[in-house]
Amino acid sequence: MTTPSDSRRLLMLVLPLIIVAFVAAAAFFPTSDRRTYIVAAADVAAAAAAVREVGGEIRSELGIINAVEAALTASQADALSSRQGLLVHLDATVEVSGVGKTGYITLHEAAALHRSGIDGRGVTIAVIDTGLWKTKATQLTRYDEKRILAQLDASTGKISKGSGDPNGHGTHIVSVMMSSREADDEYDDDDDDDNGFEGVAPSANVVSVRAFDDRGRGRYADVIRAIDWIVANRDRHRIRVLNLSMSAPVQSHYWDDPLNRAVMAAWRAGIVVVASAGNGGPHPMTVGVPGNVPYVITVGAMTDSFTPGKPSDDRLATFSAAGPTHEGFIKPDVLAPGGHLKGWMPPKAHIPRTYPQFHDADEEYFMMSGTSQAAAVVSGIVALMLQVDPALQPDDVKCRLVSTARPAVTADGQAAYTVFQQGAGLVSAEDAVYGSARGCANRGLNVDHDLAGTARYRGPAGRNADGHYYVMAADGSPIDGSGLLWSNGLLWSNGLLWSDGLLWSDGLLWSNSYLWSDGLLWSNGLLWSNGLLWSNGLLWSNRTMDLSTRTAAINVWVDQE
Repeated sequence: MTTPSDSRRLLMLVLPLIIVAFVAAAAFFPTSDRRTYIVAAADVAAAAAAVREVGGEIRSELGIINAVEAALTASQADALSSRQGLLVHLDATVEVSGVGKTGYITLHEAAALHRSGIDGRGVTIAVIDTGLWKTKATQLTRYDEKRILAQLDASTGKISKGSGDPNGHGTHIVSVMMSSREADDEYDDDDDDDNGFEGVAPSANVVSVRAFDDRGRGRYADVIRAIDWIVANRDRHRIRVLNLSMSAPVQSHYWDDPLNRAVMAAWRAGIVVVASAGNGGPHPMTVGVPGNVPYVITVGAMTDSFTPGKPSDDRLATFSAAGPTHEGFIKPDVLAPGGHLKGWMPPKAHIPRTYPQFHDADEEYFMMSGTSQAAAVVSGIVALMLQVDPALQPDDVKCRLVSTARPAVTADGQAAYTVFQQGAGLVSAEDAVYGSARGCANRGLNVDHDLAGTARYRGPAGRNADGHYYVMAADGSPIDGSGLLWSNGLLWSNGLLWSDGLLWSDGLLWSNSYLWSDGLLWSNGLLWSNGLLWSNGLLWSNRTMDLSTRTAAINVWVDQE
């Protein structure tokens, strides 16, 4: 018979075991108040040690940004945020979704390059998106060579034999870049039988990394993990280009954002990063993450207004996001076709099921508009450039694209759009491929110093008391020039509306062409535009950046233009 004293003794023996089991269970099954954070430090070990000290759970390492993905309570996150040398970011949700003609995509000069054997052969483009639907046009080059070198699921970190594309966006992007099907006669401006190919770089190789689900939603941690893998495997797969057709809301300076830091590390590793500006236009300061990184090639969109043979009504797409960035950099860098582009899309994917009216009768081609598609065009052009000149470094590629772009001008030679909308202008594939310019991009910037935190940079954009944005000289004064002042993002100082028919041409040369790409060091407390605050006084004073307060819509669906 058990006495009360025996029961007490038994309870004293068992209670510690119950407590240990409860603690272990709590660690294994995170409590409901735990959320996912990205904790960055001087190195991964320091970040992991800090998380363990406050009782957090480490879920994965993000070595490319010296960080860990961790499950933390709000109090644990606050405790880490107060420590010197740590940056704590609440993980974000990122979404994707971004004819006209396939193949030439109003870049009829691509056909001439294809005829010359310049088709991206030997160059690998990594695409972080929703996956890849295998068709002959996406799986094989123009020479029927297999070109899908690897497919990775970023959420698991595992190589897959092909996870498909339940959303459709990723397949459309790859199709615009490199579809190897020959273009139809109706898309060709030439009289010969060689119509070129649907994709800009029909013989390029591809590494597809799926970081988004069937609704086009993903997390910062997954995208960063994808970039980390791409950088680690760049030599194995000869990855020279990284396409990021995505855009998230800006919630910190570019150098503090963990996704931006991963992108900067990829650029430093020798990978040309092409990012979409975002579909949040037309107002100023709408370029998102990672397009706000000053180093990378940020692409806005133009449209031919559904009249490919009539250049006089080509115009900037109204959805195309515009600069300047919060740090005063001119973005986008260039424009490319992004209106009503047609590409491959799996018929049962989420996007074509949601918008079936834009799928063709055979359920192969799907029409889609967005800066996602514009970025894909530029990634294809970069592959052509690197095939011709493999020694080009990322800064060289950006320099040649910018220096050969063609600004939109009016009939009297004035700028139709400012640099805050069109950057250097519409890309020219042939001129970029055969160009020779070097040393004109990212002048005054140092990505090593930026990542190390020993230097911070701002761009040459300013804003006056009337709310106009302008390009400023070294002393902060406006640089005189037509179209440089911008008010409310709709009407330009020369009175031209965006809806007017404007001719794309190379008739306008920017004075000193590359002045706007220079980076200026933060020094002696220099204030923005004589003390005026950017973006209605937006300040980032909290060390813990909450990336989940808004859904990032990189290429949200936009109406066809």
